[in-house]
Amino acid sequence: MPFVERVFSGVQPTGNLHLGNYLGAIVNFVKMQETHNCIYCVVDMHAITQGVDVWGGPVELARNTREVTAAFIAAGIDPKKHIVFNQSQVSGHAELAWIFNCVARMGWLGRMTQFKEKAGKDRENASVGLFDYPVLMAADILLYRATHVPVGEDQKQHLELSRDIAQKFNNDFGDSIRSQGTPDGLFFPLPEPLITGPATRVMSLRDGTKKMSKSDASDNSRINLTDDADTIAQKIRKAKTDPEPLPTEEKGLEARPEADNLVGIFAALSGRSKADVLREFGGGQFSSFKNALAELCVTKLAPIAGEMKRLVADPGHIDSILNEGSDRARAIADETMKLSKDIVGFIRRR
Repeated sequence: MPFVERVFSGVQPTGNLHLGNYLGAIVNFVKMQETHNCIYCVVDMHAITQGVDVWGGPVELARNTREVTAAFIAAGIDPKKHIVFNQSQVSGHAELAWIFNCVARMGWLGRMTQFKEKAGKDRENASVGLFDYPVLMAADILLYRATHVPVGEDQKQHLELSRDIAQKFNNDFGDSIRSQGTPDGLFFPLPEPLITGPATRVMSLRDGTKKMSKSDASDNSRINLTDDADTIAQKIRKAKTDPEPLPTEEKGLEARPEADNLVGIFAALSGRSKADVLREFGGGQFSSFKNALAELCVTKLAPIAGEMKRLVADPGHIDSILNEGSDRARAIADETMKLSKDIVGFIRRR
């Protein structure tokens, strides 16, 4: 059957969105809405799979959900043209996840590297939800029969699982799918990764070998999307560098992680290549480059921080965006769930 081309993207509301989240995901979300039919989801059900110390408890979860929504809107996502909502408002995510739990196999989940990384050595005390959340992720995508998903390196394995689940469901229930009026027996699409160009991997401002992270003890290691202009400029000027001038060619960045990180940030924010940035600043000292980078960061990010501040000050407005988005998402999800239940053989209210 022909599937409507649709993109599904999700962001966890675990607080302190930073420059890495912006350049690694949100910038591409904004670009995608010009060329694709998009669903942007704040995946609050995923957030609670780890300990409360990670997601902060009920008050923080609600605050962070609104903050991620505010970041979407402030960065340029249009909730009128595309769907913006939080996952827990659409019950189909959990319902379809249960059906998929009975399709997926333990061996598939046992190979998920992210569970091993997040659970660490104390896997016996990890939640069942943390082990199972790739199945919920598959449900997130396939509930809308999304055909494309933008993924980073750390999510490619989960997208493969979504494809495996979709294919096994289509195979297991092929006769039932055909009896419901789909001759080719394909109810769920096999979602494809959406390639949006090389992802910008933003590293810590204090250590160029580590990813920028909200969990870093030093706030100076990251630029938060809520930072004001003065804070942004100060963090850039304090960013770790080395004593050598900037190289004139990209090859010269290879053994210099901090220099590579700052040049990469400049390139991403200005829409240029690293080579182009080095043609302008190569051979010069970091002090003048940092001044230019600070000015660029403030120009690009301070308006987003200001708009986020305005939006989060009006939670009722954000909630209205999420409510409207969830109504539109539910209209698609309910149709998928009705057909899924009929295919599996569940008797539903008519």
